[in-house]
Amino acid sequence: MLELENVVFRYSRRAEPVLRGVSLTLNDGEIGILLGKNGAGKTTLFQCILGLAAPESGSIRFDGGDLLKMPRRERAKLVAYVPQHIHFGALSVFDSILLGRVSRFGMQPGREDIEAAEHILAEMHLEPLADRSAEELSGGEKQKIAIARALVQEPRLLIFDEPTVGLDPKQIIEIRNLIRGLGKAHTVILSTHILQEVQAVCDRIIIINKGKIVANEKTENISSAVDRARRFNAKICGPQKDVLAMLRAFPGITYAEALAERDGDAYTYMIESDYGVDIRKKLFFDLANRGWALIGLEALGMSLEDIFISVVDHSEDLRQRGGAQRVSRKQKAMEKNTAEKEIGASLVEDAKKQRAEAALHDTEDDD
Repeated sequence: MLELENVVFRYSRRAEPVLRGVSLTLNDGEIGILLGKNGAGKTTLFQCILGLAAPESGSIRFDGGDLLKMPRRERAKLVAYVPQHIHFGALSVFDSILLGRVSRFGMQPGREDIEAAEHILAEMHLEPLADRSAEELSGGEKQKIAIARALVQEPRLLIFDEPTVGLDPKQIIEIRNLIRGLGKAHTVILSTHILQEVQAVCDRIIIINKGKIVANEKTENISSAVDRARRFNAKICGPQKDVLAMLRAFPGITYAEALAERDGDAYTYMIESDYGVDIRKKLFFDLANRGWALIGLEALGMSLEDIFISVVDHSEDLRQRGGAQRVSRKQKAMEKNTAEKEIGASLVEDAKKQRAEAALHDTEDDD
C-alpha cells in the first residue's frame, strides 16, 4: 500500500509550494491514474515518491516502510519508474534490461541477475530483439524494453509517466493491456493526459490541481467527486419561446437550451441545475401551474472530460475565493492600520493645539 500524508514540496524556501499537503492512499494490486493539467504537480509528486526530490514536510510510506528515509538501493528494490522518454545509448536490448538489476548487484551482475533478465525478456516476447541496439527500435518496442527494465528490478510499486505518448494505436492497446496485467501483482500509479486511458486501465482516479489532490475516487465512483450541476433532458408541452424563458429564469437552473427534438406540442430542453440543488419537484409544480405538462425528465450522465473539467474548475474557484478572502482580510488590516495612524496623528495634533492654547492663556494671565 502506498500512503502519502500531507506532503509539501517547494523548489526553494521562498518559492510557492509545488505540492500543497498532498495525501492519498493506493492499495495493493490497485492501478491509480494521476490526472492533472501541465504544471499541476504530477511529475514532482513522482519525484518525491522516487526519492529524487525531498519534501519539506509530510510522509511517504510503502507497505509500512518510510520511503523518505530508505537508502536509494533499498528503495529501488521496491519502486520502479518508467519515464515518458528514455534513452538507452549504445546498449543492446538485453543489456538495457539487465541494467535494471543494478540495485541488486555490485560491480558485475551475477548468474541470478542474468537469469532474471532472460526470464523477463522471454515473458515480454523480446527474445528476437535481444542483441539489437535498443535505440534502433520503434517507440512501442522501446516502451516495452523500459517496462522490462523496470520489472527486472522485482519491484512492488510501478510508476509510469505518460506511458502511451507517441505510440500508434496498436502499440497503445498493447501497452495498456500490459499495464492492466501488471496491476494484478503490483501497485501501479501512472500519469496521463489521455482520458480514454482511464476507462481502459485504471481502478482509481486521482486528480491533482495546483499541487493539491482535488479528487481521489474509485473509477466507478468518480462522479461522486463532482459537487456540480446536474444535467437533465426535459420534455415539456408548451410554447417553446415562453418555456425556455421560464426555464432560464427558474431558481436553481444555471443553463437551459432548446434542442431540436420535438414530440407533438412538446419540445425537449437540456437544463443544468446549480450545485447541490434538486429542482425536479418545484419545476414540475411550476410548469403544471402554467398549464405546461412535464412529460419526460431524463438525468444525463457526465463524461470523464466533464468530471475532470468540473473538479479542476471548482478547485480553482475555491482557491480564488480563498485568495480573495485573504486579500480582503489583508486590505482590512491595512485599512485598520492606516485609520489607527490617522487617529493617532489627529490626537497628537490636538494635544499640540491644547498645549499651545494653554501656553497662550498662561501668558495672558501673567500680563
